[in-house]
Amino acid sequence: MRKHTTQLAGLLLALTMIFTLTACAPVGQQDEQPSGAIENGATIGTGAKTFTVEVTDAEGKVTAFTVKSDEKTVGAALLALNVIAGEDSQYGLYVKTVNGITADYDKNQTWWGFYIDGVSATAGVDATDIVDGSTYGFKVEK
Repeated sequence: MRKHTTQLAGLLLALTMIFTLTACAPVGQQDEQPSGAIENGATIGTGAKTFTVEVTDAEGKVTAFTVKSDEKTVGAALLALNVIAGEDSQYGLYVKTVNGITADYDKNQTWWGFYIDGVSATAGVDATDIVDGSTYGFKVEK
């Protein structure tokens, strides 16, 4: 009888451990792209002008993709392709979401920095004319 009790206790312990590990396992990997996000290396849009967009999330992961457009400004091109979203302000477009990632100062004291060829931009995305071959970056800042 004691042998069966020990075996039963061991089996119950093993099952408990399996269920605990399964319940605590991560649902998704941390490096997954947000739903609807443009994948690294992709090319989106159509048009005569071509530029690169680099998106750096809060963890430092960079996603880069190519954009083709006939729009005048970077902001107009990225809004038309649903890459960015935000709110109009007295200073222009306040970008809150880039490639499915939201940075909102009011919620978590983060915002999107905008860069042109690696240098912090002096104008907003909606006031920056597209220069063919340039790289425009968005980086979560805190």
